Amino acid sequence: MLPFDRGQFLDLFAAYNTAIHPAGLAAYLLGGIAVVLTFSAWRKRGPVIFLILAVMWIWTGIVYHGLFFIQINSAAPLFAAIFVLQGVALVHAALKCGNVSFRPAKDLPALFGAFLVLYSMVFYPLLGMLYGERYPAAPAFGVTPCPVALFTFGFLFMAEPPFPKRLGILPLLWAAIGGSAAVLLDMPQDWLLLVLFPVASLLLVRPAGDRRSVR
Repeated sequence: MLPFDRGQFLDLFAAYNTAIHPAGLAAYLLGGIAVVLTFSAWRKRGPVIFLILAVMWIWTGIVYHGLFFIQINSAAPLFAAIFVLQGVALVHAALKCGNVSFRPAKDLPALFGAFLVLYSMVFYPLLGMLYGERYPAAPAFGVTPCPVALFTFGFLFMAEPPFPKRLGILPLLWAAIGGSAAVLLDMPQDWLLLVLFPVASLLLVRPAGDRRSVR
């Protein structure tokens, strides 16, 4: 059992999204930049995308989990640590993995990744609205845990090796945590995380092709 109910959960989102405005708009701007960069030939596009993802994870860890979610869940500091650690790992990847590229249509996993990016930005909030959630009392793109995890999985599936496989470990952990909570709280837009838990394991065993693995 969770230490809070669905009503308390949505009330927390309302307080959080109101307090951080216009950070939610900035998150969409950053997300849009990341999407545009996937179609760019710019040599530094990979590091910039990793840095955008890092900002989302670190913000969500410190601000959402550390300052707001802690009000209704004593496990929030642990979740904050998970998100900040993932953000640090993404920063490290940005500094060390400058040759990673993202191709949304190169193969089936990449197409699935492109779908996840679109889902997290567009279909996720729309599905929530169909189930009666109205902003600001709803999880928002780029600044709340499950949309951030879905968006990140999208880029990891689109990443062309070599890329650090460890970047999939903590999002995979969150897929289990967030997905199970979504069922208990009746948050249908997050149920995709439960599908991702087995599917995203492919990220950790996906072959690196002919390129040298990044360590």
